[in-house]
Amino acid sequence: MLVKWIRLTVVDRRGFERGQRKWAGLLGEPGFRGQGGGWSRSRPGVAHLVAFWESRAFYDSFMARSHDRLAAAQVGTFKDSQVRLFEHEFDVKVGFEPVFADVDVLRLAHSQVREDRVEHFTLMQEKVWNPAMAGSPGMVRGMLGRAPGEEFLVLSMWQSAAERGKYRPERVERLALRAQIAADVEALAGDVVQLEPAWTV
Repeated sequence: MLVKWIRLTVVDRRGFERGQRKWAGLLGEPGFRGQGGGWSRSRPGVAHLVAFWESRAFYDSFMARSHDRLAAAQVGTFKDSQVRLFEHEFDVKVGFEPVFADVDVLRLAHSQVREDRVEHFTLMQEKVWNPAMAGSPGMVRGMLGRAPGEEFLVLSMWQSAAERGKYRPERVERLALRAQIAADVEALAGDVVQLEPAWTV
């Protein structure tokens, strides 16, 4: 499965949200699995979207044919658009599905991993982070994606912001030490996204 992550700064909120409804047109696209998104909880005006495709071939075909027509409605409503593509590596918890109906919050953690530490990083995701997140109240599902150049995205879906808050900073610090994250990761960025149900396709 291919995961597309888009981060952008919205300059015309009403126009952007109106245009966002046009993406319902994705439903007829071969290989399309789902899309959702919402607003950053820490950065005003920043929106995140994640889309899921069965494969890169289906995604490339969509980009060549229908993308520009669907995107036209949002031209001029945002700036600083950043797009990243990741291949699904493994699930956090089990049976990841690109479904948004039962979750309120999306957590994104984007890591640039040192080349010689990729094996250790992925092992720690499996052995340390996955069980900790899977055992957290309110964590519904998640996945790890990988892009060329040792770039990784951990995407997790939560029932509510309150449940996400139970995943406490001191616990995260303890896990980070155990996983030796400082040795593995060159750069780490993340965001918590309040999902907008109207954006789900």
